[in-house]
Amino acid sequence: MLLRDVSPDDVEAYVRMRCDPVMMAGLGGPLPRAGMADKVRRDAAEAAADGAWLKMIVPDPATPEVVAGTVTLWAHDTPAAPLSEIGWMVLPEFQGRGLAKRAVRALLERARDEDRWGVVHAFPAVANAPSNSICRSVGFRFLGETDTDFAGRILRTNHWALDPARDLA
Repeated sequence: MLLRDVSPDDVEAYVRMRCDPVMMAGLGGPLPRAGMADKVRRDAAEAAADGAWLKMIVPDPATPEVVAGTVTLWAHDTPAAPLSEIGWMVLPEFQGRGLAKRAVRALLERARDEDRWGVVHAFPAVANAPSNSICRSVGFRFLGETDTDFAGRILRTNHWALDPARDLA
């Protein structure tokens, strides 16, 4: 597996993940295709500037054009305080292979090794059993249920937290 920065060429992968009703079922439904090219350009610029780690999951480095999904680590402000958050998506044909878990762990190990991001939070939908299982297996601590704003939609999520410096072996 390889993690690479998102690039402007990743529009179709974003469309497959973010505009698909099945992929977005736990995130309030599909997003409109119309804004995806601009979203990818903004994300690629932010990744290039190292403002966030916006990574494409490449299952086989020998075929870098084949993308399985994304894993992202970024910081943002909340009403309570700034926090670092990680999120991931894997296309259906690549699910069940452990790619998301490996990608999440790889990004958290990088955060630990670079002493960046501090405590990292994850907010998978309450009903998203695979993502909640990843949180448990990687070592996140369950903090409870909460309402989370995603793309202007309020979702019921589980709140997980992990300190890469302390919680990763």
